[in-house]
Amino acid sequence: MIIKRNPTFLPGLMFVIAAHGALFYFLLKQQFIAPPKQLETLLVNFIPAARPKEEPKPEPPVPPKSQPVKKPQSRQLVAETPAISESEPVALPPQPEPEPEPVAVAEPPPAQMPAGPITLSSELSVACPELNAPAYPALSRRLGEEGKLMLRVELDEKGRVNVAQVINSSGFKRLDEAAMAAVKTWRCNPPVRNGQPVRAVALQPFNFVLQGD
Repeated sequence: MIIKRNPTFLPGLMFVIAAHGALFYFLLKQQFIAPPKQLETLLVNFIPAARPKEEPKPEPPVPPKSQPVKKPQSRQLVAETPAISESEPVALPPQPEPEPEPVAVAEPPPAQMPAGPITLSSELSVACPELNAPAYPALSRRLGEEGKLMLRVELDEKGRVNVAQVINSSGFKRLDEAAMAAVKTWRCNPPVRNGQPVRAVALQPFNFVLQGD
């Protein structure tokens, strides 16, 4: 039987034998080396280096105690009054003069407001020296319009007619307008009150009647 050997086997074997030999030699050397005759023990004492002395820290300066300020004692100045002997007369303080009593001043009576117009008891025509009768409207004549009406008339302070209004109509507008147009031309004497002419109110009737020729 022929055994073939690997060409790398021999070098590997040699490396293993060499490694074991080196290990054996190392162990043998460690076992047979004689220990030293005397072991010298060196004792080292560590001496601490001298530390520099610490200088004492200066204490903070103590502030001087503030002495209380003495307040000057207040002195009351009292005026010295000379002693009055019993024989000397003592002057009494002057008495205040009494205030004069207020004098009531009579105020003039307030001016009276002008009163309303005076109502005349009679017809307006009695107080009117200048008056004209109303003109009969021509159309009312042809149509035969007749009627009686009543006017309310207001006079001013000069006796002139300011307002005229129909209270009772005649039934025909033309007759009413003819009566108002005529009364506004009248001049009357206004009534007098306290020596002054005043306004007045009066009634004035008118009667429109057709008469034969």
